[in-house]
Amino acid sequence: MAKIADLIRGKLAEGLSPTHLVIEDDSDRHAGHSGARSGGESHFNVAVESAAFIGLRSIDRQRLVHRLLAEELAGPVHALSLTLTTPAQD
Repeated sequence: MAKIADLIRGKLAEGLSPTHLVIEDDSDRHAGHSGARSGGESHFNVAVESAAFIGLRSIDRQRLVHRLLAEELAGPVHALSLTLTTPAQD
């Protein structure tokens, strides 16, 4: 079975053609909290830089990512922190 982080990476790479993509499993900081799973892969910090975000408001960028990751968000992913930028933003 593929790791959740690998699934997230694949879907974001395919859907956004990012110039920068960082996925951090932050689950260990949430052990014992609601939604935390043993073995991790329930809480993620994701940073994406993509030209696909040009002209989109912050909320629309988030909605786009949430659509791409709908399956993961409906299942194993409890929390997803997003930093979404365009190549022109540093």
